[in-house]
Amino acid sequence: MDAHDESWWMQFPEASDRFDRAYVLEGLSDLISPKIQAPLLRREVKIATDTVVRYLERPSSETRAEHAQDATARLTRTLDRIEERSTGAAISTDEAAILLTAARGNYAAAAAAATRLVGAARLQRLFVTALRLERFDIPMVLRLLDGGQTPAQAIQAGHLLGRYSWWPGWLLRVVTERALAGSLDEETIAALDRCAYAELSPTQANLARKLLSGNEGLIDTAAERLAGLGEPEAAGRLREGDLNAVALAARLIPL
Repeated sequence: MDAHDESWWMQFPEASDRFDRAYVLEGLSDLISPKIQAPLLRREVKIATDTVVRYLERPSSETRAEHAQDATARLTRTLDRIEERSTGAAISTDEAAILLTAARGNYAAAAAAATRLVGAARLQRLFVTALRLERFDIPMVLRLLDGGQTPAQAIQAGHLLGRYSWWPGWLLRVVTERALAGSLDEETIAALDRCAYAELSPTQANLARKLLSGNEGLIDTAAERLAGLGEPEAAGRLREGDLNAVALAARLIPL
């Protein structure tokens, strides 16, 4: 899996005003802190990140804000001192520097730098979970990210799929296919919604499923019937794969 730059990771906090910064910092600490080889440095990093997490959990607390500022300042001085005194066999401060970046609030830059250490998959799960969005399909978002979609695209699809999780299985499979193909948007969802069981009888829903699967013979038959019912434009759109035409065909043509 290719590494992503800071702008890629920035799409996560930009997608939700409920983005859980404390959860992300704590998660990054859990993933990266064990890789810090020097015990004293690892302990100081742990103290700093825990202090900032407590502040993020209660940002209105002036005392916690001061403690967080002091902790990050101390860690900064420690890393600067190590760099100044380093010689040939220097202590690696890369892992600690990543967590300091996160403690300062730059989670995107921290994630971009941490990918080589812990892998993108665990970081993506951490950031997606931190969105704290309701009616949100997290497994599908992760699948879309693995498939190469941007966070913005995947999160939008996760919103849409989460909202309509009550749809029947056959229709959700259609939606999943379109999401993976990158062709899922509000207009598509609205059209598919007309094909859901809430508006169609079982017979009509079965017809819609077959039309959406691309059954050419049935599409031709349905288009001819639509034209016979005075809907020639809808018949043409049906042959082109228009989703609204599928819904219209399913509603108007009894089998």
